[in-house]
Amino acid sequence: MLDHLIKGATVVDGTGAPSYTADVGIRDGRIAVVAPPGTVTEEAGTSEDATGLILAPGFVDPHTHYDAQLFWDPYATPSLNHGVTTVAGGNCGFTLAPLHPGRPADADYTRRMMSKVEGMSLVALEEGAPWSWSSFGEYLDALEGRIAVNAGFMVGHCALRRYVMGEVAVGGQPTPAQMDEMLALFHEAMEAGAWGLSTTQSATHSDGDGKPVASRHARPAELLALSRAVAEHEGTQIEAIVAGCLDQFSDEEIELFVAMSAEAGRPLNWNVLTIDAAVPERVPRQLIPSERAREAGGRIVALTMPILTPMNMSLGTFCALNLIPGWGEILGLPVPERIAKLRDPGVRAEMLRRAQSKEAGVFRRLAHFGRYVIGDTYSTANEGLTGRVVQDIAAERGQEPFACLIEICANDQLRTVLWPMPTDNDPASWALRAETWQHEDVLLGGSDAGAHLDRMCGAPYTTRFLGDCLRGRKLVGLEQAVRMLTDDPARLFGLRDRGRIEEGWHADLVLFDPERIDAGKATLVHDLPGDSPRLDSRAIGINAVWVNGVETIREDVVTGAVPGTVLRSGRDTRTVSTK
Repeated sequence: MLDHLIKGATVVDGTGAPSYTADVGIRDGRIAVVAPPGTVTEEAGTSEDATGLILAPGFVDPHTHYDAQLFWDPYATPSLNHGVTTVAGGNCGFTLAPLHPGRPADADYTRRMMSKVEGMSLVALEEGAPWSWSSFGEYLDALEGRIAVNAGFMVGHCALRRYVMGEVAVGGQPTPAQMDEMLALFHEAMEAGAWGLSTTQSATHSDGDGKPVASRHARPAELLALSRAVAEHEGTQIEAIVAGCLDQFSDEEIELFVAMSAEAGRPLNWNVLTIDAAVPERVPRQLIPSERAREAGGRIVALTMPILTPMNMSLGTFCALNLIPGWGEILGLPVPERIAKLRDPGVRAEMLRRAQSKEAGVFRRLAHFGRYVIGDTYSTANEGLTGRVVQDIAAERGQEPFACLIEICANDQLRTVLWPMPTDNDPASWALRAETWQHEDVLLGGSDAGAHLDRMCGAPYTTRFLGDCLRGRKLVGLEQAVRMLTDDPARLFGLRDRGRIEEGWHADLVLFDPERIDAGKATLVHDLPGDSPRLDSRAIGINAVWVNGVETIREDVVTGAVPGTVLRSGRDTRTVSTK
């Protein structure tokens, strides 16, 4: 007997093949039958008519930070609402495990680091997760049986270093004995199911004390030793971040990426490839590592987002503006001192110069302050400004846009919410994106879902992209768009029997209305532990989502079921060799 029968759906199976109409039956968590409409004779416990609706495999998000959120939100919202049934976590070198059992303070250090570097609420981290584990395997066990999505995790280089080296992990180098211990710990994590290594060398990544995170101090020999360890385990790979990911790689970074992938004999993915027709040299430069890796016996995959994700910023909280060279020390001052500095014309001139310089890299896009939209305001002096563009306000007041923006924010004691309008929303940039997406080493993803919660909401990229493909720019066809969200990431990670609608495969499915599928506007809600805020976006046109054959979403509402699996390397992933 079938558990559920979906009748008359337009099946887009994830392979890129033309869609077709079929009845799809689910039994024991798997797709039991895919047959022409009306030909299924087996009885079903429940059924529904899906005429006119699209049935696709559940979407796979290749870059999230749900490591902590899954403890207080097992539904991984809003990703699950937007059809995502599998998430990859533990990215950028940051994981909650392993934690040294003899140093309880390491958990506090980790919480403060995650709060700073990934924009997670410190109160939510403290109150929402049990912190009951030491080993990486114990962390995975703590999630097993209580999540609604399938989730796999890399093990973070920062946690490995901290466990072995303690406070010396920041600034120090491992002794030969410590390197052996780090490798043994890493092997243990992969034996328990870690997907492989994640690491960062990015200058934007600092811990809760403002110091470069532990993995930034690792030398190439350490990274290559860890990469070789990856090769010894089935179904593993590498995720890595360097400073050049934000703009253009240096020659040394290209050599490092190529060597790491070749040593591991596994794919290495990085994020995020920013595509902008105003910087035509960026994409060719960022794909050089992919070309060289193939020659060296490796594979390097660039993640890129198929939508423009709005950024919620302010001069009062840590955000992307703090990452502009020279801005961090000013925006890190106490508020009264910060306002005084920002009101100084000389200081503003130097800040503008740094923001518009080549060293700012991809953050140069944030320097067009006249294009910012004013969000929430908090003073009578700013009444009526919400929703207005700074350049219009500045023109009315006879001010330079940056000076105008500073005065508006100062009136609110820097609490003003700012929304920078994208500079790369032009036809040429979208044409370049469509072209770049076709590259064999470019993959859609990079949502950062679970991180930067009050500043951005990348999780809805799936529904927004499909809506754009069906009713907007139509840069790619439906079948290809679905493949890019499902089978492509599933194959990169070597997921076993996931990413396609095929008999015998896991019943991770999403049913949606092609006439409506989209994402609502990101809005600030206070639903984290400690009443902390985050940006959320409702899913439009998603009828239902199934994970392992169990309905988890119906009309944008979670059902309460938790059928997700902690996906472990080897058992749930097969090796994707580059040799």
